[in-house]
Amino acid sequence: QVQLVESGGGLVQAGGSLRLSCAASGRTFSSYAMGWFRQAPGKERVFVAADTWSGGITYYGGSVKGRFTISRDNAKNTGYLQMNSLKPEDTAVYYCAARPRGGGIKTETKEYDYWGQGTQVTVSS
Repeated sequence: QVQLVESGGGLVQAGGSLRLSCAASGRTFSSYAMGWFRQAPGKERVFVAADTWSGGITYYGGSVKGRFTISRDNAKNTGYLQMNSLKPEDTAVYYCAARPRGGGIKTETKEYDYWGQGTQVTVSS
């Protein structure tokens, strides 16, 4: 098993940047592929970005493509989500998730076995 803890959320003005971190403990992080999802109040949890265990392949949801970057440092057992050019509609609780590596990129919540507790990101206009 792996335990995930997100950090780095906060309040930022539109156009600003934040970097979220996802610290993994338990099994080696390189055994897992990673995903980032977000959930706004009253809405479903939706896909933001995902990678493969090496970070060599990445994929993004349409609304964040070109603004957000997913990355990882397996030596530090940490994943990241760099968010630039933030918009008020990016406001949500952001979750990192992990699943055993293999099978390529996955974008559905049901594909992920492990979840962090979430970190709030609020973008003011």
